[in-house]
Amino acid sequence: MSLRVDQDHSRFKQIIRGKIRQNLRRFISKGELLGRQGKEMVSIPIPQIDIPRFRFSDKQGGGVSQGDGEPGDPLGKGQEQPGNGQGKAGEGEGDHALEVEVSLQELAEILGEELELPNIEDKGKNRIIKTRDRYVGLRKVGPDSLRHFRKTFRQALRRQIASGSYDPKRPVVVPVRDDLRYRSYKTEIEPVANAVILYMMDVSGSMGDEQKEIVRIESFWIDTWLRNQYQGLETRFIIHDAVAREVDRDTFFRTRESGGTMISSAYKLAADIVEQDYPTGEWNVYLFHFSDGDNWSVDDTLLCVQLLKDKLLPGANAFCYGQVESPYGSGQFIKDLDEHFKSDERVLTSEIKDRDAIVDSIKEFLGKGK
Repeated sequence: MSLRVDQDHSRFKQIIRGKIRQNLRRFISKGELLGRQGKEMVSIPIPQIDIPRFRFSDKQGGGVSQGDGEPGDPLGKGQEQPGNGQGKAGEGEGDHALEVEVSLQELAEILGEELELPNIEDKGKNRIIKTRDRYVGLRKVGPDSLRHFRKTFRQALRRQIASGSYDPKRPVVVPVRDDLRYRSYKTEIEPVANAVILYMMDVSGSMGDEQKEIVRIESFWIDTWLRNQYQGLETRFIIHDAVAREVDRDTFFRTRESGGTMISSAYKLAADIVEQDYPTGEWNVYLFHFSDGDNWSVDDTLLCVQLLKDKLLPGANAFCYGQVESPYGSGQFIKDLDEHFKSDERVLTSEIKDRDAIVDSIKEFLGKGK
């Protein structure tokens, strides 16, 4: 009975994973999961599948091929249909969605499978740790799943030979409780790579609520994937118009837009944060900058290029620039980056025209396993 329940539960999980993969692009583009996120779990609405069934009326009411009518007349014309959302309260049943909880780790795995994202190679091994179980010996008690059959058989054979009950002509070995041997293990702590994400966002007057919502959705999925690759991932946030400052996550996504744009201010602050807190020999550094492509001047753009070459790129795994389309932005900055860094694999650029482009943008940023 327990085995049957486990099989049903496993099959249910496979169905859920299939439904999530099938609707992943819709979940991402609509931002449906962001309001359903807990600390370690995400609640996902899965459409409920009902088996169709016939509903029979009273015999006196007529039916298909009964009563007056002409060929081609629609069936049930003039009859009230339940569940159409009009009129008085009725007894008809509506459509429902099933809420299921999925861990962020499983969600990241589904994202990686669907977008074919490669695992990221570790760079530093210092502060963050992960645990793994390693078999180190045997013991006389344990669960059946850890029973060591060869050792158990040998122990039973030794006992029967020592007691004289073993018959070579009829070599039957029957273990008793004292013969049972189980694998024992211990949990080892292993250092893994440190990682930090620096998110930078333009909050000047041309970046509206829709542009920031696109950034918020994409950042959630980038975080979800990278947290699956690194334990204890650190995240820092920078906003800028003509001046840059570091803020918390909530402020990053809720700051009202205003002012002009000087992108170099954000790059200077990011370089200072990395230099002070994240030695590049020990940390995997990911830089994400989102803007509508407007900058104050050509001179400031050249300063940004210089800061990237001298300060940010030498120690970064990747610098990812996402240009969110805005009716007020010129869109020039992505062209300047592509011109200056077209041969540098660490610089990844993406044009995000709308929410439907978020999935492709994530793949452009994370698809190389940097």
